[in-house]
Amino acid sequence: MKIIIKDKRYLHSGAKKILDYLKRKKIVAFYGTMGSGKTTIIKTICKILGAVDIVSSPTFTLVNEYKTSLGESLFHIDLHRIKKIDEVFDFGIEEYLSSGSYCFIEWPEMVEGILPPDTVNVRIIVANKEYRILEIS
Repeated sequence: MKIIIKDKRYLHSGAKKILDYLKRKKIVAFYGTMGSGKTTIIKTICKILGAVDIVSSPTFTLVNEYKTSLGESLFHIDLHRIKKIDEVFDFGIEEYLSSGSYCFIEWPEMVEGILPPDTVNVRIIVANKEYRILEIS
């Protein structure tokens, strides 16, 4: 499936389409270059899901947990700084993945082998300054 985000005005509808695609799936891996919009899309998805916390990049903390208005957890994982697979086990990635909560993962390349088979992959292609093509599988 492809989603086109022509500019920020289309961000909410694009994020909604991702959620519609997920159905009952909860693990989403986001691929894209630096500055492609991974965090921005995750922020929008979390807002649609009712996050009451401020959604920000967990680059330095690795994992941010956001609560929804219903008290549910949303996990935002950023693996950009991970150098060895052992590091993800040190912070307990398995617990997040098996929690039953949404897990949105940026820079998932190193952990592809441990992600559940029903993980949804979102590849973000930068077409120009604001235009994004999201390939979902």
